[in-house]
Amino acid sequence: MIQAVESSAHASAPVLAAYSYCETVTGQQARNFAYGIRLLPAPKRRAMSALYAFSRRVDDIGDGELAADVKVARLEEARATLARIHEGAVEEDDTDPVAVALAHAARRFPIPLGGLDELIDGVQMDLRGESYETWDDLKVYCRCVAGAIGRLSLGVFGTEPGARGAERAPEYADTLGLALQLTNILRDVREDAGNGRTYLPADDLAKFGCSAGFSGPKPPEGSDFAGLVHFEVRRARALFAEGYRLLPMLDRRSGACVAAMAGIYRRLLDRIERDPEAVLRGRVSLPGREKAYVAVRGLSGLDTRHVTRRAVRRRA
Repeated sequence: MIQAVESSAHASAPVLAAYSYCETVTGQQARNFAYGIRLLPAPKRRAMSALYAFSRRVDDIGDGELAADVKVARLEEARATLARIHEGAVEEDDTDPVAVALAHAARRFPIPLGGLDELIDGVQMDLRGESYETWDDLKVYCRCVAGAIGRLSLGVFGTEPGARGAERAPEYADTLGLALQLTNILRDVREDAGNGRTYLPADDLAKFGCSAGFSGPKPPEGSDFAGLVHFEVRRARALFAEGYRLLPMLDRRSGACVAAMAGIYRRLLDRIERDPEAVLRGRVSLPGREKAYVAVRGLSGLDTRHVTRRAVRRRA
């Protein structure tokens, strides 16, 4: 069982200012994520913002315009910051607000900070220009950049006392991260190609005649691009179904947060499935009103109840 171990002490003014900075970063740069975490109580929302702000810093290093050697150095600086947090060496008056907020969050909740080292490992894979022959190969990368975020988030959420099967909660959180990341890969397939990155497994690309890549708004000549997308959508849906088994293990508001974030990506997956070539024409997204509906649905507990009913039927 994983439980949040919140301190009753109030955060100091410098810590609150650091959290405020992280919440601003989250609100401006992570709209899907922000829709979910707004459903959390303030301490958990702040901790999640600190996790996001650090993760965003790492992602921005990988995606930025810096020279490769500078990116490597910046990633090592990020590792050094994590080491300082591990060692309890970040003071409240530190000049890095993300480090201050993350250090406070790690004292307040049982966050497995090693997951952020995994994220850095994943970004280093991008810098090396790695590609992936099989789904098993791609899963290693997805676990670094997304599965780890699921496990980190679970450290903030905690599991409900007495929740059935709670020992598997980290596994389900990891799987849900994989589902979100595969959806991201499908959504960003052309943008990634423009940046010289190919994430979809080479085996799958070859199977559907797409090995030439995605350099324009049309699929490769003679390919079955729709078949490729539908194949990956089915894989993502299976990951969502497995990962959703986490929901009944969480308290109501944490479950609502997870259901809202995952629900937004599941609806993106629906749109991609209906019009596969849309991902080659531009970025597929949901309007704000649809995101709000998903958040309300998550807060109502509909998804959690659905998963619980399914589990009961399996045991019957």
